[in-house]
Amino acid sequence: MESDPTRFEGHAAPSPLVVLGNLRQYVNNSLTQPEPRRIIGTNKKWLLSFGDPCAELVEFLGFSKDGDDWLPPRPDRTDETPYENPENLLLDDVEKELEALMIQQPDEEKRMAKVHFTFEPGLTAIEKMLGSHDYRKSLSSRAADLTKSEEHPWYAGLGTTEDMHDELLGFAYDCQISCDPSNGPYYLECLQGLAAGRQSEELQTKAAIEASSGKSSFKDVREAYYFFGIDDPRTHDDDNIVGTFQARLADAPRQEAELRRALLIIGQDRSSARIEHIATNAVNTYEQALTWLNATEDMTNEFLISMFTVKINENPNDKDLARKAVGLIAEKRNDQTLKAWLDTGELGETEMDIGQAYNRLGISDRRIDDAVILSAYTVLAHDQPSQLHDLKRALAAISRSKGGSSSFDDVLGPEFRVPRTDEQLASEPVGLGNIGNTCYLNSLLQFYFTIKPLRDLVLNFEDYKMPVDTFAASRKQVGSRKVSRKEIERAQKFVEELRRLFNNMIESPKAQVIPEQELARLTLLSSSHEETLTIRRQSILSTTRPSLSDVHMQTEQGPLPTKALAAEPKELPKDNEMVDNTSPLRSSTGAQPGADNDASSEGTLVDATLPTKNYMKLNNPFTSPPASSKSGDEENHPPRDDAMEISGQKDEILVQSPTQMTASSLSQTQLGDGEPLKRDVSMIDVSQAPEFGPPIRPPPVPPRKVIDDEKKAMQEEVEMGAQQDVTEVIANVLFQLQCAIKPDYVDASGEQIDAVKQLFFAKQTSYTTNDKGEIRSKEEFTSNIIVDVASGPRDVYAALDGAFDVQEVEVGGKMEPQYTTISQLPPVLQILVQRAQFDPEKKQSFKSNHHLELKDLIYLDRYMDAPKDKDLASRRQDCWQWKKELARLELQRVKLANTKLGIDLPDALDAAAQYIERCTKIAMPDPIEIEPQVIESLKQAAAEARADLEALDARIGHLSASISSQFSDLRKLPYRLHSVFIHRGQVSSGHYWIYIYDFVLSKWRKYNDEYVTDVADPQKEIFEVHSDARPATPYFLVYVREGMEDQLVNAVCRNIAKTQREEVPDVRMVDYDAERSAQMSKWARDEESTVPLDNKESEQIYRAEPDMPPQNW
Repeated sequence: MESDPTRFEGHAAPSPLVVLGNLRQYVNNSLTQPEPRRIIGTNKKWLLSFGDPCAELVEFLGFSKDGDDWLPPRPDRTDETPYENPENLLLDDVEKELEALMIQQPDEEKRMAKVHFTFEPGLTAIEKMLGSHDYRKSLSSRAADLTKSEEHPWYAGLGTTEDMHDELLGFAYDCQISCDPSNGPYYLECLQGLAAGRQSEELQTKAAIEASSGKSSFKDVREAYYFFGIDDPRTHDDDNIVGTFQARLADAPRQEAELRRALLIIGQDRSSARIEHIATNAVNTYEQALTWLNATEDMTNEFLISMFTVKINENPNDKDLARKAVGLIAEKRNDQTLKAWLDTGELGETEMDIGQAYNRLGISDRRIDDAVILSAYTVLAHDQPSQLHDLKRALAAISRSKGGSSSFDDVLGPEFRVPRTDEQLASEPVGLGNIGNTCYLNSLLQFYFTIKPLRDLVLNFEDYKMPVDTFAASRKQVGSRKVSRKEIERAQKFVEELRRLFNNMIESPKAQVIPEQELARLTLLSSSHEETLTIRRQSILSTTRPSLSDVHMQTEQGPLPTKALAAEPKELPKDNEMVDNTSPLRSSTGAQPGADNDASSEGTLVDATLPTKNYMKLNNPFTSPPASSKSGDEENHPPRDDAMEISGQKDEILVQSPTQMTASSLSQTQLGDGEPLKRDVSMIDVSQAPEFGPPIRPPPVPPRKVIDDEKKAMQEEVEMGAQQDVTEVIANVLFQLQCAIKPDYVDASGEQIDAVKQLFFAKQTSYTTNDKGEIRSKEEFTSNIIVDVASGPRDVYAALDGAFDVQEVEVGGKMEPQYTTISQLPPVLQILVQRAQFDPEKKQSFKSNHHLELKDLIYLDRYMDAPKDKDLASRRQDCWQWKKELARLELQRVKLANTKLGIDLPDALDAAAQYIERCTKIAMPDPIEIEPQVIESLKQAAAEARADLEALDARIGHLSASISSQFSDLRKLPYRLHSVFIHRGQVSSGHYWIYIYDFVLSKWRKYNDEYVTDVADPQKEIFEVHSDARPATPYFLVYVREGMEDQLVNAVCRNIAKTQREEVPDVRMVDYDAERSAQMSKWARDEESTVPLDNKESEQIYRAEPDMPPQNW
């Protein structure tokens, strides 16, 4: 203006606000207009605001000079907000900064400049950046204030706001399901809640469609778990839930639809294909077929057919579904044998020629021994798994050519095993048929049969039998307690049944015999359990059984009666038998068998704690979860002690029958264990009750069929006995054997000492030292030594050490050291491997599958009681100190060797140093400053940690070697391994079999129910560790004193009875008429009768023996 006043005459100098506004306008035009206009060089607005003095500034912003004119910036027109192009970002930032500067100018300047402008609020800008600025909003009439204070969490759950339209809420739900399907139940609950809260027909329709398609909300999931009595799903695994479902289904088959729906919801929530398959009862794939049959991929055809039989026995209506399952498995495996079985009902096909068999296995020399043949088969089976069926056919043909060699039996399995000849049967043990969840019983009976003194005792029971009508019988004491005459008679009945089985095992011409149900019942069920069942059955069969209103000698009130019901109460139908799950305590001496602490057969439970109350409470699945948690029992949950209010505020409902109730009785309604429930009865007017009103409590338990058949009752007892703990069964057998026989003598305590006690029972002495140095000792009998494998794999010596080493025990509130020794060894030593463990976090039992390294020969000198042997005592003290130090060092090693990275600490420190060192060498715009000594410190720490780890390993190795060799020279008490009980499965189910060594033929046999086979490779099958997910593990070991094997054990005892054909005398055929005429002539000649024969009397003549006179004569 100073250089050319004439040109700018009438123009005032622009204020800062005007200059800022002009520049903002130019920048905004560049960003928003498709083609911003050129700025003419003579433009007075431009010259007064900027001009050449500001050329550097505008060029920084992207303006360029074209002659005398200026060209605005040309940003990327395709770039959309939020911008990514650097030039667009610069101009956008400049525009916002100019707006901020304009806002900061004085108000007076704004009024003088007469500049009117509006700026976009920051919230709007943020919404635009997030793409949420312009969206469809809900109508005010549809918007409901759910909380009055802030948006309901359901909006946040779907990633929406309260003002969004219903259509957007539905869209948001679809997006959440697509991105995060695992949390679908939560999103569906949000949708259902918003649909109800907004009273939106559109959302309610969408929620209904989702629910009808099989999707479940959190509410549905909670109700499903409550339906099965599960408060905390984290404490229940799939097996537990499936077991609960199957128990409920068997208990209430009419609720199958509800049970399956609840199970399906749980399966979807847990993403468990197995649970979903069981819930839908669908069998359309190979995997579903295995699940439905409760089978595994490695099951043989015979096992599959056994599972098929079990299924159709449980429910004959499932036969078609079971056949479909077997068909799918046969198709998947391309198994012609299974397909043939479906068509014919028999397993089998055309035998392979012996020449073809050897060629199929690639064997040219037929003179090779069985071990080489098995090796060839094993290699081909590994390389050609799809041809396993054909390979077994070849091996079976070779076995037949060798007269049915038992070396191949275990590999061939039941499907291809060659039947035995009479000569072979006479030289081999007999198998025992499974009569229903009795695989453990069969293993136990096989073991006892091979113990020669026990077998002789049973077979010659009359020589040992205890007279019941004697004074000695009335004072008989077994296991530190007196036994009754009833127990003696029951025990003798058990031995009689056992003798019948043993005789059958000796004389039967068959390869297997089947134990009687009565023997199974007496073996598996103790006398205390039998009494419990007897009382319960009598209460069920009694015609004068109490009504449901008489519980625990107290009156249990039902719902308010209607007038009709009050006038004439209807008779209730009889209830079916309810299982009373009780478990008595176990006595370590065998006095009262009844422990629940270890693994099981198919039905023999491991460490199962059973409820003892005989009343029930039902969970209401339509209310909130109860505050207290239940036990983890998968089938029968005991009722909680807290009572449920009638108002329905609690979840548990006491099951009662409808009985007559008055207003006065309502004030003191008894619930639970008799505690009265206070109620305000002032508002209750019974006279005004409707004639047919709904009850205020649920109806009683549905009636069940009464067991009135003796055979079914026995079967029930066997099944209940099969649920008993394994050690409980062993203790029950020994207890009954002792009850049945006479004592050899009675010790000072009154305890009976007999053949069984001297054969199986050891004496243990425990020594406890108090804080004054005083030593107390206690000696007691024990039938087995309990060892533990919970903390990890170990050998049998390390496991035995855990039973005898010093440990801290609580005595009178103080911890005192205690150790145990053996004061008397039995000829037959039994070792129980404690595999049932309890997880305190999951609050459920589990089976420890850690490997136990067995030894053929062990020496027990180190465990003997020798108070005067100072050398042995010193060795023990040294060994205990080494073990204490070893445990401490192993804990230190774990800290050094285990990190969250999966590598040891030295390697982790080295990796950290290398990473930081690489970071310092990477060129970055804003580098991280790292002091050099940090890297050196990490490397030094890694070296020190590695040295510590090496030192620990060396010391641990030295201590382990010292412990291992501490007693290696003590070899005066050797024991040989005789039998090994094996369990495969989990804590509450599985299968048992037993390996027994034949000291005469020097070979191991496998006793698997009805099949007894030679073990081709004992080292691999019995002694080596197995890498399966659920390996077969030793559970019970039996050792016998070396040098006494011939006296103690005998694996084979057969004397097959020859069946003689009875000679039936021929019947003399005569001519009846001729014979009658001759007889009458004889009587006439002798004149012995003057009475003629009439037709009726003639029919009474004994035609086959004509020499006899008629009966009338």
